[in-house]
Amino acid sequence: MIQLFNVCKAYQRDQNALNDVTLKIEKGEFVYLTGPSGAGKSTLLKLLYCAERPTRGQILVNGRNITRYGPARIPYLRRNLGIIFQDFKLLKRRTVFENVAFPLEVQGRKRFEISKKVYQSLKSVGLEHRLNHYPLQLSGGEQQRVAVARALVVDPLILLADEPTGNLDPEVTLDIMGLFKGANARGTTIIMATHDRSLIREFPRRIVSLDAGSLANDDLPLFRGTAGKAGQS
Repeated sequence: MIQLFNVCKAYQRDQNALNDVTLKIEKGEFVYLTGPSGAGKSTLLKLLYCAERPTRGQILVNGRNITRYGPARIPYLRRNLGIIFQDFKLLKRRTVFENVAFPLEVQGRKRFEISKKVYQSLKSVGLEHRLNHYPLQLSGGEQQRVAVARALVVDPLILLADEPTGNLDPEVTLDIMGLFKGANARGTTIIMATHDRSLIREFPRRIVSLDAGSLANDDLPLFRGTAGKAGQS
């Protein structure tokens, strides 16, 4: 599903945000991406949806080399992705309903289908009563839940989530993780960047750790029978 081969990303000549990362993530996996601030987690996610380009190396998504994609092909890649940004990136001049509907409109879905799916998605995050509000009328946690609803509404092949539970209280966090588990059970491949070790213990999955831009560890959780290396190509 996703393969990185010797990927480097340098924002400055003498400093790599990612350094020679080789990684393979199979279809249907749920992977935590961990590491301290500045380790390269957000950069890796940005490379996967072509917000950034690698300085060196190759990235394959669904067997296609996305490092060769020109601007015209990138929107087609993103149609199959659900993306939860750390800063939400909600459209401030659009209502909650319109924000969640946007990716479905891009896909060319029918209006009746869009209305139904948007309402269901907002209900799943407990915000169906806020659908006519604007993002700036919401709390940070509510904005984050709208971002989750927008990412999941398209039933994405791949979900890329950058600290998706960072501003949520424990009860809502459990609800959101339940939604992620459900999406994963339906076949969505999930890569979730997080600092929350308690969350990882509560919902054990494969853990890919970065440190100073390099791949530090790639561990399977104990419930899968091993804590050894996994997923490297």
